[in-house]
Amino acid sequence: MAALKTALSAPTEADIAASGETPCKRLFLGMTAVIASARMRAVMQFVERIAQSKATVLISGESGCGKELIARALHEYSPRNGKPWIDINCAALPDHLFESEIFGFEKGAFSGAECQKQGMFELANQGTLFLDEIGELNLQNQSKLLRVLDGWPYYRLGGTRKIAVDVRIVAATNGDLENEVRLGRFRADLYHRLNQVNVAVPALRERPDDIGPLASLFLEQQNPLLSLTEEALEALECHSWPGNVRELKSLMVRAAFLANSAEIRREDLEPALQSVSQPAEPEPNYSLDKHEQEVIYHALEQTDGRRDRAAELLGISRRTLIRRLKLYGINPTRPLACGGTGVN
Repeated sequence: MAALKTALSAPTEADIAASGETPCKRLFLGMTAVIASARMRAVMQFVERIAQSKATVLISGESGCGKELIARALHEYSPRNGKPWIDINCAALPDHLFESEIFGFEKGAFSGAECQKQGMFELANQGTLFLDEIGELNLQNQSKLLRVLDGWPYYRLGGTRKIAVDVRIVAATNGDLENEVRLGRFRADLYHRLNQVNVAVPALRERPDDIGPLASLFLEQQNPLLSLTEEALEALECHSWPGNVRELKSLMVRAAFLANSAEIRREDLEPALQSVSQPAEPEPNYSLDKHEQEVIYHALEQTDGRRDRAAELLGISRRTLIRRLKLYGINPTRPLACGGTGVN
């Protein structure tokens, strides 16, 4: 545990000047981090503290809030800096390819295996392996992963020689893994193995001081001559950003493309942002958002709080429903306002 209390020395002003960074910008494996708000400075200070530890880290936060950037920062601040950084998106990896991609395979292990291939663990040896969207793994693949995380040597598919590796594991999720454990969809032992240290990344709406610097960064990447007017910045800061930093970047790319002058004005932004910055007189009885919330509450009530069944009833995917629950602050694990039990 002593390693958890050891803080890396922060970069000096000379270091920052030599790297071309600014006091609120850092580069982590090619990704630029904006650390202007007090919330993000606190997160980064915590990351520096835990970086020298060998503990497995679970990064949690909404989609698009910057979890991969935090993972890269952990690697950069750690003694493994300069060693391999390997990342894999578990949600994008087909279930039947998981074992061969993670552990590798020998020539002839299966039809089409014409040569030996190293797995992700081998490639990351002495370095860091980042498992993004870890909550998307099925139970079978969770079991296969757990044994290696416990430090046991493993075989490549079709292999006869055990392979031992030294890898720092960092995982990320935008879901509620504790709830997934309660529902039997995520292994409790794997969850506790991954969650030795948790880093919670705040949503963009929770750190408005980052919005201006981030927007300026994204504009600069498109056209260094572009800037934001005060009115445009105010409109950005009033938006709720359900898509977080990813949504902000997409908006700035479009605004840079459509801009008719060197300044991005309020009217250059999307109509949705303009309406947020200039709200009309509220009419709660006719609010589309309120109506949608009531429909979601009703579906959860009808299905005793089961999100999978509620999503099916609503005709949407479970992940879409989860995003709506987060957007409206609905917690199905608590009693529902409409009288449901909220057990799921």
